[in-house]
Amino acid sequence: MQGRAGNVAGERRLLGQVLIDQGKITLPQLEEALLDQQRRGQRLGETFCQLGQLDPVAVREALVDQAGIPRAEVDSLTIPAEILAEVPAEVAFRHKVLPIASSKRSLSLVMADPFDRMVLEAVRVLCGKRIERYYCPEDELSEATRRLYGSSVARMIADLATDPAEPKADDPELTSQLQEMAREPSVVNLVNLVILEAVEAKASDIHVEPFEKAVHVKVRIDGVLREVAPPPKRLQPAIVSRIKIMAGMNIAERFVPQDGHISFAGPRGKIDIRVGTVPTIFGESVAMRILDRSAAMIDIESLGLPEDCKEPFCLLLRRPHGIVLVTGPTGSGKTTTLYAALRNIYTPEKKIITIEEPVEYQLEGVNQIPVNRKRGVDFANGLRAILRQDPDVIMVGEIRDRETADIAVRSALTGHLVFSTLHTNDAPGAVTRLLDMSLEPYLLASSLEGVLAQRLVRAICPDCKEPEPPRPELLERVGHGAANGGTFFRGRGCRSCRQSGYQGRTGIFELLRVTEPVRQAILRRASASEIAAVAPADHRPMREDGFRKAALGVTTLDEVLRVTQDVQSE
Repeated sequence: MQGRAGNVAGERRLLGQVLIDQGKITLPQLEEALLDQQRRGQRLGETFCQLGQLDPVAVREALVDQAGIPRAEVDSLTIPAEILAEVPAEVAFRHKVLPIASSKRSLSLVMADPFDRMVLEAVRVLCGKRIERYYCPEDELSEATRRLYGSSVARMIADLATDPAEPKADDPELTSQLQEMAREPSVVNLVNLVILEAVEAKASDIHVEPFEKAVHVKVRIDGVLREVAPPPKRLQPAIVSRIKIMAGMNIAERFVPQDGHISFAGPRGKIDIRVGTVPTIFGESVAMRILDRSAAMIDIESLGLPEDCKEPFCLLLRRPHGIVLVTGPTGSGKTTTLYAALRNIYTPEKKIITIEEPVEYQLEGVNQIPVNRKRGVDFANGLRAILRQDPDVIMVGEIRDRETADIAVRSALTGHLVFSTLHTNDAPGAVTRLLDMSLEPYLLASSLEGVLAQRLVRAICPDCKEPEPPRPELLERVGHGAANGGTFFRGRGCRSCRQSGYQGRTGIFELLRVTEPVRQAILRRASASEIAAVAPADHRPMREDGFRKAALGVTTLDEVLRVTQDVQSE
């Protein structure tokens, strides 16, 4: 298709006029922007964005209209596999493009940003053809790309299933055969696409699980595992070997656990992936943790702390010394909360050192030490070395044993502020857990300042959110007080949330401040329930915070009960 008539170079409408015709701005707004543009000496579209009159997407769509670039409707488009093959899936996902038609000399390419000359040139060199540009909004294009390339990969792995039989475990040339299989272009594209789709879906983990007659691939989205289209069992050695090569692992060693790291070029920049393998009776199981750098940049305000919890928690962060703990199960966001705490208190006047296993994100202005057990650096030894560095604030990734707990407590008593994590169900349980490590009660009572327990609950999808009164059996389970003054919602299920009704996660919290009655309870080795009974009057159990968020329409009662089913309700 060619551009619209009347948009030839000499007759092109001005951007301001296009925006007025589209009803996106008024004439006074245009005049204000033109004056500001003359003063700044920049493009008019940038000026509209800086003045807050338009967002970048609206400006781009106006520029597309001005340039006469046709818009492509891709929702129900069917594209032959031979056309999709001209632009590999990895390139399509990374650059947000989709080939829709091809001839001997030209390729019709749908683009989220048809003005990106670097992408145009990259695709032109790749296919050796002239590029005809089409435009489609990014969200629609991403959905179509996943749908179309997903079916293409299914056909591709079906073809691979007819390849020669997989190598036998006792074959002396097994390693070289695995290397050869792992470098097959189709296997490379398949693994790249699985990772790209997981990143696009904002998944936190990818799992490759071998079984006797099948290999399952699952992704964890908003804390829940979802299975994706499974590749043939025949491809299992090639897929696992490809991942191990990417992660810098030894593909010849298949009977001991291994750890590795992948730096992957994604659509929005570099993606860090932590990889672990373990041998099972049917082959190696692979877990890949996708590390979202944006999570490390979160601040205290964005954690979801309720107001009656956020202010006292921030006061704890400014104590001159003592221990502040964050507790919860694996994957509950403890490290994210500690990173937010460090960012909240950081100033150039403070020396902050952390010891972590592993260092997931790099924090500006913070000295971070990775645990390296092979070289004798564990939490206890690392913490001893940190104390010789004259720190003001110390973060210990996790307190796992008595030795680490004892050093952390003594560090707090000698004038350091110490942050760390524990795996406990609730805040009072952290005290009994430390006492179970044979920590002296008088040391713990003197050093502990507060414990923040947390879980992550799925948030209701904003695009399909609708009111829903709670079911009577739910009200009976949680108590009718949870529904007082609240309007409950649910997610109906839509394309944005992949029909789940949820999109993203937020935290539910319980803060235990260590006051004098709590210290006395620690000294007499009180149980978790006894410590909760003498907690400050404003102490609220974690489940109650969840009920409040459900009553505010943030999440659902079902989700709160699912996440807190192992937490004793007060």
